[in-house]
Amino acid sequence: MGTGNNMTAKTGLKFNDDQRREYLHLTDQVGRKWLEVFEGDADFYSAAYWDLLTGIWRVGGPMRKTDALQLINGIKSVHTAGKYLETTLQRGIIVETDNPQDARSKLVALSPDMRGKLDQFFDNAVDALGQSAEQVEALGSS
Repeated sequence: MGTGNNMTAKTGLKFNDDQRREYLHLTDQVGRKWLEVFEGDADFYSAAYWDLLTGIWRVGGPMRKTDALQLINGIKSVHTAGKYLETTLQRGIIVETDNPQDARSKLVALSPDMRGKLDQFFDNAVDALGQSAEQVEALGSS
């Protein structure tokens, strides 16, 4: 397997094919770890769930249910986005509470168990990212 350095120099691209393969290896690792969060349930191997759950994790606490629906980038229909959110509520991945600031709205947050699982997932992902960065660097020198 060649490094693709000649092609890289000719096209002005920054990375060679081996470095790009390392990136794919990293995304494969992250995808496998994401599935482990859900104990192999491939239903959650979806960009919609990724957007929803990582978005709520990023906020770090409860958020309005309507705002959570907006986190799902690839779904334009609020009704369809609601189905994804409803699945997470039914499975106990996300919990819903009354909004003390506005009785007309509900708040959603990650369940404590899911928050812990995602914290561990991100720790593993950051470790894998560091290892991958070292590998990309090593693959660039030839």
